[in-house]
Amino acid sequence: MILFENEPMCKHTSFKVGGPARYFVKAENADDLKEAFTLARENKLPYFILGNGTNLLVADKGFDGIVITLAGKFSEINDLGNGAFNVGAATPLGRFARTAMKQGFAGIHKLAGIPGTLGGAIYMNAGAYGQEIGTCCTKVTVLDSDGNIREISNADCAFGYRQSIFSLRHYEAGSRSNPSGTILSATFQLPAASAEGKTVADLEAELAECMAKRKASQPLNMPNAGSTFKRLDKGAADMPQQIAPGYYIEQTGLKGYRIGGAEVSTLHANFIVNAGSATATDIKQLSEFVQQKVTEKFGIQLKHEIILLGKFE
Repeated sequence: MILFENEPMCKHTSFKVGGPARYFVKAENADDLKEAFTLARENKLPYFILGNGTNLLVADKGFDGIVITLAGKFSEINDLGNGAFNVGAATPLGRFARTAMKQGFAGIHKLAGIPGTLGGAIYMNAGAYGQEIGTCCTKVTVLDSDGNIREISNADCAFGYRQSIFSLRHYEAGSRSNPSGTILSATFQLPAASAEGKTVADLEAELAECMAKRKASQPLNMPNAGSTFKRLDKGAADMPQQIAPGYYIEQTGLKGYRIGGAEVSTLHANFIVNAGSATATDIKQLSEFVQQKVTEKFGIQLKHEIILLGKFE
């Protein structure tokens, strides 16, 4: 494994903020990963598995533990034939979605614009435009806390809206060492586009439409971590059809509101952006201010979709 000390996390997150990780490890195979876990265990340190850092806010003081990023073997896409693929956790989700699409397979092509890794997508059951990664996933291969590689079926992954057994158990455990295991790869069975009466050109046109919508509605030119808050299960009593957090934030008049260098996007109210020299504390405080104001006006509690790592002031 490749090991760095006091690695600035602002280099590894889409917010471009965050203090240093005590240790930063690049693991290129299962043995490297086991070695990193041994380092964590022997030093009694928590660890966090990092994807592309596109859904993560790291505290300004950093993380007094081990951040592990996967590379090498974990970036492989293995075509198993007839729409079946085994994909490494470090593989960019967009690369996998486009690879499958070009071979004539549907099911995840609309997810190609999501900037995270396959492992991160499985962790949070990433989705967009009516598609979710968990729908076509048949099993997930993990490394458990005892150093054993095992497989978890789709049913046991407990995929739900922006969650899975991996994210749920992280929070239940109160730490970043996941009792469900660390995601190494996932296996998929994708439907042929032809079975849906579509061609590769049709899939490409659908993707282009999704990308155009994303570009028009999201502040892609400013550092951010995607949607700040999760979609609601239901809306306020007098407007039950409204489940989009951005609706309530906009109705509260918070578009463009700033704390320090953090700003509620003027383009999409459910995005907090680094508008220039923001700190992680600025971003967290702004997100909490938004939660407070939406609760005061609508009686609704918004829940973070972004992951917070480290100790915040």
